[in-house]
Amino acid sequence: MSCIRFNTPAQLAQMRELAPSMLTAEEAARLHPAPPVTESKIRRLRLLAESGNPKIRESVASSYNTPTDLFAKLAKDSDEGVRACVARNEATPCDLLRELASDDSASVRGWVAVNFYVPADVMDELAEDESEVVRSLVAWKASLAREADSLELANA
Repeated sequence: MSCIRFNTPAQLAQMRELAPSMLTAEEAARLHPAPPVTESKIRRLRLLAESGNPKIRESVASSYNTPTDLFAKLAKDSDEGVRACVARNEATPCDLLRELASDDSASVRGWVAVNFYVPADVMDELAEDESEVVRSLVAWKASLAREADSLELANA
C-alpha cells in the first residue's frame, strides 16, 4: 500500500482555503497553556537528577523548571552531555554559565557560547578560547547580532 496521495487541483484549492492561519507563539501559548509547575514536578526532577543514567540527568538539565540548586549540581556532573545541557538551557543562571565557560570540554564551552543569555564578559572570554570551534561559534553569534541590528536600523 502506498502512502502517496494524488489530489485534484480542486481538492488542493479547497485545502488551501480551509487551512488555518499561522499562529504567533503568544497565540499558541494562550490556546495551549503549559501545565503549572507543581511541587510534585520539582520532586520528580530532583529524583531524576539522581539517576545513574546520564540521559535522564540530561533531561533534567534541559528542563526550564529545574531549580537553581539542581542546575548547580548538574553543572558539576561527571558526564559532559549533562553539563552541555545545562550550558545550553536558557534558564541556567548566569553565574553557572560563567563557571561552565571554563569547563574542560570544548563542547560544553561551545554550548555556553551559543546560549542567548550568556553575559557579554563571558562572550569576550570565549572569543579567546583555545578551541577554534568555540571561537567560531562566538564569531557566528556576533554576526547574527550584527545582522539583527542592521535589520532593526533598516526597519526604523
